[in-house]
Amino acid sequence: MNVMWSPSALDDVESIAEYIARDSVEIASIFVGKIFDVTDRLQKFPLSGRVIPEIRESVCREIIFGAYRIMNRIVQEEVWITGVMHGARDWKIE
Repeated sequence: MNVMWSPSALDDVESIAEYIARDSVEIASIFVGKIFDVTDRLQKFPLSGRVIPEIRESVCREIIFGAYRIMNRIVQEEVWITGVMHGARDWKIE
């Protein structure tokens, strides 16, 4: 499967990296690299992670990476990364 990124998910990663870079540019760079490594695994294992509890649809999944939720949705032969957010954030379906 192909792994695709929504513009908003890329914005999420950029915002998180900018926040981390306030303390360490190096750590921010490592974090971003690891996020992409984790999501690249979805090519072979698209059902990795758990079903997003707030949605409860088998095609809507998330991988917990540190304190972050990497949310994705399976659409035909693609896995779309739809968001990356801190797990402590209150999130509701819009």
